[in-house]
Amino acid sequence: MQKKVLIFGCGELQRSIILRANKMGLYTVGIDPCEDATCRGDVDAVEVVGGQDYEGTCAVVEKYGIDAIVTAATDKPLVMMARIAEKYGFPFYSVETAQWSTDKFQMKQRFELGDVPHARGILLNSEDLKRSLRSKSLENNKDNFSDRFLIDFEADKPTQELHFPVIVKPRDNSGSRGVKLCRTKEELEQSMAEALEYSKLDSVLVEEFIEGPEYSIEGLHYDGKSEVIQFTEKKTTEFPYNVELGHIQPANISEENKQKIREIVAKIGKALKFENCPSHTELKINERGIFVIETSPRLGGDYITSTLVPLSTGINLEDQLLHIALRERVDTQTGREKKASGVCFLNLPCGKVTAIDVAIREVPTWPNVYSFATSLKVGDEIYPITSSLNRYGQVIVQGDSREVVKHLLDTYSIRINHLITVI
Repeated sequence: MQKKVLIFGCGELQRSIILRANKMGLYTVGIDPCEDATCRGDVDAVEVVGGQDYEGTCAVVEKYGIDAIVTAATDKPLVMMARIAEKYGFPFYSVETAQWSTDKFQMKQRFELGDVPHARGILLNSEDLKRSLRSKSLENNKDNFSDRFLIDFEADKPTQELHFPVIVKPRDNSGSRGVKLCRTKEELEQSMAEALEYSKLDSVLVEEFIEGPEYSIEGLHYDGKSEVIQFTEKKTTEFPYNVELGHIQPANISEENKQKIREIVAKIGKALKFENCPSHTELKINERGIFVIETSPRLGGDYITSTLVPLSTGINLEDQLLHIALRERVDTQTGREKKASGVCFLNLPCGKVTAIDVAIREVPTWPNVYSFATSLKVGDEIYPITSSLNRYGQVIVQGDSREVVKHLLDTYSIRINHLITVI
């Protein structure tokens, strides 16, 4: 009989895994709170159910006789999925793991317990800031008020010191939404208010700023083991926002550090009890060592796992996740190859699009281009990129080496920008 898979989310981020499931001959049921979800036409059946509607979700599982559950590139349904998996016995991780993974502060607590090197962070709300934020240097030097600050916890908790600059982020969101660098108390207050707009909680995570290049690690956790599939190098916007503008695989990381990262990913898997899942871990490397920023037991977005990993390794992580969900054999070796791939998101000057050269239609035919897409049209306004939601298109390339891919992305991004006139 045809197996039935329930895919949480029918948005653009889930398109690729929906198409992979279709290709595998599965009967796909999409569940989404939006009636006009982008990919509702790509699944065999679709049900509109609220993200917090447990009974409604159970009804869908029972209506279709679902055999497996999956999602891609989103944290939002993970707790609900874990609850459903617990009730019906689907391969997944625990509700506890889902809760740790969707609250960045609880995640850090697990890092502490699991000896995972990470950026230190504290919880802060508006009242805490007014009551507890004071400058240690103010007592000695009034001119250096913004050099450092102390957060005084309640009497039964230790005092922890963080130095400006710091990163403010919502505890329960992703895609760089609400994430901002702060260099002063005033910027901290303003950024906290912005971060809370992207959160359902009343506090934010204030985190030490870690210098150094940023990477993401694409992993797979199954049969009690943690396996790194690929290392991804990131390019981001300038601060105060830190939004991805591009990714290259494989990353330029020494073999020594790659082995250390493999060991860290294994520690993460144990600390957060990852099982029957992929993982997308973001970290930084500098002269002091390797520091994990955050992780999630899901496939990465930005075309990282849907497109770049297959192009650079020959391994399709979406297929492997579907195999895990269906209790089938996982195979991360057959067809494995060593190539390179990358994506570059359009980074245009602010203003209005006044012209687009028809030659832009030829971009998909350029050498080594795997795909190109943009929804820009004449008359559109270009605003600063502040999250992954307001980017304007991307080009994806494949090559034989990281150096070739980097050169192509650098060259093509300039050529594409010249085809779009912004005033």
